[in-house]
Amino acid sequence: MKYGFLIDHRKCIGCHACTVACKSEHNVPIGVNRTWVKYIERGTYPNSRRFFTVLRCNHCEDAPCVKICPVGALFNREDGIVDFNQERCIGCKSCTLACPYDSIYINPETDTAAKCNFCAHRIDVGLNPACVNICPEQAILAGDIEDPQSKISKTIGREQVQARKVEKGTIPKLFYINGDAASLNPMAAPPARQYQQTEQAGGVGHYAKYNEKRSDSESCSVPVLDGAGESQKLLGGGSKRTHDAPSKGILWGWELPAYLWTKAIAAGVFVITALASLFSLSEVSASVSWFSATSALGFVVLTSIALVKDLDKPSRFLYIFLRPQYSSWLTRGGLIIASFGFFITLWMAGSYLQIPLVQTVALWGSVIAGGFLAIYTAFLLAQAKGIDFWQSSLLPIHMAVQSALAGSSFFLVSSYFIELNPEFFDLVKSIFGLSVIANLAILLAEITMAHPTSDAKLTVKMITGKKFGFAFFAGVILLGNLVPAGILWQAPAALLSVALPVAGVLALAGFYLSEHIWIKAPQLVARS
Repeated sequence: MKYGFLIDHRKCIGCHACTVACKSEHNVPIGVNRTWVKYIERGTYPNSRRFFTVLRCNHCEDAPCVKICPVGALFNREDGIVDFNQERCIGCKSCTLACPYDSIYINPETDTAAKCNFCAHRIDVGLNPACVNICPEQAILAGDIEDPQSKISKTIGREQVQARKVEKGTIPKLFYINGDAASLNPMAAPPARQYQQTEQAGGVGHYAKYNEKRSDSESCSVPVLDGAGESQKLLGGGSKRTHDAPSKGILWGWELPAYLWTKAIAAGVFVITALASLFSLSEVSASVSWFSATSALGFVVLTSIALVKDLDKPSRFLYIFLRPQYSSWLTRGGLIIASFGFFITLWMAGSYLQIPLVQTVALWGSVIAGGFLAIYTAFLLAQAKGIDFWQSSLLPIHMAVQSALAGSSFFLVSSYFIELNPEFFDLVKSIFGLSVIANLAILLAEITMAHPTSDAKLTVKMITGKKFGFAFFAGVILLGNLVPAGILWQAPAALLSVALPVAGVLALAGFYLSEHIWIKAPQLVARS
């Protein structure tokens, strides 16, 4: 048994009865929707036409939201319905970005994820979903698509149907008859800041609490629109979106770039010291080793704080360990962070008690855990299937390079305050130089390589264009990479004691700015 929806756009009149019935059935707050109707207009008067498209959760057979949820708050039922348990949800918002259909929102009243759940409580007692009952044109069918005798199965069998974003491999179970291409492809008709019938909020769900603080002129600003002009150029225009649900805003805000920055420094700082000791790459004094360990542990704590701060339900943070769902890289990441902190603490205990075996085991453990700490977020971002730009095979390599850059930069900055023996300092400078070159190469590769989807191409256009272009080229490329590299290789020897810490500061600032752009820009592309 697999329940699915079929929406017949030959019958749909865009009356919003399904939206209203859904809101009434589930007490859905204003500003967010489990099902909504998008209007698309094509042509010019009098030769124009309006198309209506009903959008909602696709109840995917291979649901990305289920895989990425760290606590199993989203789950596949045996009948194929993708349901959720708001009592388990920690408000991490990873499911909202994993969904290619933009169907999940953060409930502004409960701070937990929610979406269409096929009216599972009605299905369980033999009733149809509320939207099916209310539709005046019977444009919505729901039922078991695997039952050859069901009406929905028969209709799918004899009609030509479409589904959205099947290339994502999610196996969606929401089908359309006469689905309009411009309606089903969000890039074909970008969202608008203001429609004839409605004005859009500047962010609902996760950012709803900030709307009250905005002025009237700001309240109509939809973040997703920053790429609208570029997408029209990319696709040639021709269709206009005239009504839609409000934007959900930027779901992963400043906390994620901050957490990527702090964990890269934590991993880089101690792994450099550990490798230098294990492979005799240079002499590492006891004071530098302890400084490295305490600094790394401090940044692990900051990473944990940023991670908890990003949760809409921070009081449920421990659910990641108490109710884990191990296919999620958010759960795996929590375990990796804890493991890295454990091995650093173990090394400190072994060093204090002067037990060489414990020190060696701890160093090897920290290298392995630190390596995973540096790159695991690349796999978390890859699980966010709704964001095409993050589906890059270069991302794990890039994050490893960034960790080496962050760790060596931190040592350069620290050299102004603490004494590093010359041999170790030379090792740090070599790592810094190589990682700057590698980081530049990967950054340029990411923006010049051929991207397979229009969403990813639009993201690159935003990064290099008006929206982020100055920050990227002046802040990230020039001040964050080229200038530090120039200082390393061209600064007079007499000025190195001051110049190299400055190079480290610039590199760390450029690294944070690049993470800010890499996280924010892709979220500005419309997914529905």
